[in-house]
Amino acid sequence: MNKKITVLKGDGIGPEIVDEALKVLDKIGEKYGHSFEKDYVDIGGASIDKFGVPITDEGLERCKNCDSVLLGAVGGPKWDTIDPLKRPEKALLKVRAELGLFANLRPTKMFPQLKSASPLKDTGIKDGLDLMIVRELTGGIYFGEHKTFEQDGETVATDLMLYSEHEIERIGRVAFETARKRGSKVHSVDKANVLDSSKLWRKVMHKLAEEYSDVEYSDILVDNTAMQLVRNPGQFDVIVTENMFGDILSDEASMLTGSIGMMPSASLSSTTLGMYEPIHGSAPDIAGQNIANPLGTILSAAMMLRYSFDMIEEANDIEKAVNTVLDKGYRTVDIAGKDENVTKVSCSEMGDLVCREIQ
Repeated sequence: MNKKITVLKGDGIGPEIVDEALKVLDKIGEKYGHSFEKDYVDIGGASIDKFGVPITDEGLERCKNCDSVLLGAVGGPKWDTIDPLKRPEKALLKVRAELGLFANLRPTKMFPQLKSASPLKDTGIKDGLDLMIVRELTGGIYFGEHKTFEQDGETVATDLMLYSEHEIERIGRVAFETARKRGSKVHSVDKANVLDSSKLWRKVMHKLAEEYSDVEYSDILVDNTAMQLVRNPGQFDVIVTENMFGDILSDEASMLTGSIGMMPSASLSSTTLGMYEPIHGSAPDIAGQNIANPLGTILSAAMMLRYSFDMIEEANDIEKAVNTVLDKGYRTVDIAGKDENVTKVSCSEMGDLVCREIQ
C-alpha cells in the first residue's frame, strides 16, 4: 500500500522527534510491504523565517492533497513578540479549519513501566489509567470573534464562544462511537450552570445519549472534571468537551501519566484525512541536543496507521515495540527519573530501539 504523508516538522525539537517517527514508519513499510511518500512543508516559526507567514497557501494546499499529516511542534520565544495574527500557533488553527479537523482524540494511558513518575503514584491510579479525551477542535472561543476596544476610558477585550447544533452533534457522535469500542461510557463536560453555549451542548448530547442507549452517559461540569481527574481518574472512559475546556483538561490528564512526552494525539476530519502530533510543545531549551523524547510522536504515527490508513496490525506493532523498549529499561532523560536500573538513551537511540523491536 502506498500512502502520501505531508510532514510538518516545525520548530524546536519538532525536527528531531519527527525524524524518529519517520524512521519507525519506514521500518513498518519495510516489514509489511508499504511505502510512505513524504512531502515536507514548513510550518510555524520555520515558515515565518522563510516566508513571513506561519504557513503558506501552497503549503496548506499540500496538506489538503495528501493521505495524512504528521506534525512535530511549533512556536518558541523567538516569535513571541511578532504580530499576533502571524504567530506560529496561527498555522495550527488554519490547518485545522482548512482540513476540517473537528475531532481531537487524546488518549491518556498509564505505561506501567512509568507509574512511579506520576504525581499521583499509587493514590488515584492504583488500578491503572486508560481514558480518551475527545475534544471539539474547530469551534468555540478559539475560532469566535476577538475584539479589543476602548470603553469608558479603558481597554476592554471580548472573545466569542460560538457553537451550532451540528458542530456539537458531530463531535458527540465521535465520542459515542469511540466509547462503543472501549468501555461504553461517556462523560460530557460543560458549564451549563452558567453558559448558554453549554446549555445547548447539553441539550444536543442528551438527544444523542437516547440514540446511543447502549453507552452509559453522564453530564459533568468542567470544574468538577478537573477535580475528579486528580481524585479518581479511573472513573472515566471517554470524556467529550468543547475546544477550550478540552485543551485544558487534556493537558491536565496527560500529566497523570508522569510524562507529557509520551502522549500522542489525532485530529480527525469527516474523511480519512487526519493530522497526528504529540501533545507536548516545541521545547526550544533542549532543541538540537538529541535528548528529546520521540515516543509521543512515534505513538502518534501509530494512531495515523490506525485511524487514517486502517493498518491495525502495523499500529499494534509500533505500540508493542514501545512497550517492549520500556520493559527493557530504556529511557530518555525526561522519563528516566532517579532509577539507577534504567539505561538513558538519546532521542535518535530511542527511535533505533523501537525500530529494532519492530524488526
